Amino acid sequence: MNNPHRLVVVRHAKAETYGPSDFERELAPRGRADAAAAGAWLAEQGVVADAALVSAATRTRQTWEILSEAAGWSVEADLDRSLYGADEDTVLDLVASTDEAVGTVVVIGHNPTIGMLAQLLDDGAGAPDAVDRLMRGYPTSAMAVFELPSTWERLAMGRARLTLFNVGRADPDDEGD
Repeated sequence: MNNPHRLVVVRHAKAETYGPSDFERELAPRGRADAAAAGAWLAEQGVVADAALVSAATRTRQTWEILSEAAGWSVEADLDRSLYGADEDTVLDLVASTDEAVGTVVVIGHNPTIGMLAQLLDDGAGAPDAVDRLMRGYPTSAMAVFELPSTWERLAMGRARLTLFNVGRADPDDEGD
């Protein structure tokens, strides 16, 4: 494969504590700023989304809208309600069904699933600093970028190489969740 597939696993940005329901919670002002910072960082790294799988919850949709605009992406997200309560295997199955012509997929979802998925995907042979940061936690606006050694269909736990990890923060001194 000439161009490796890349998977970007993103936890939604900081949300308001309350909403009409958990599904309908909106991003907090800090979350909006952090999502923009996350998108700008991805653009700086040269990451361009070819497809996106985004939980249909309000905070994940808003994260996608702000992040993708800041990154300069024009791809339409596939909003999937099943991502709201999905476990790691379900997310993996959704990604594995991606058309092989797609180069980079961005997934935006919720913890604990997203953070656990990123840890389980990692083959342990990636960039040491990125692996170390990934293992320290997956706060809001965290992003892990993986390269896959083969096809989307063959994506499996422990079979992706972590190349980049960052936490989108408008205020770099803010390490809070």
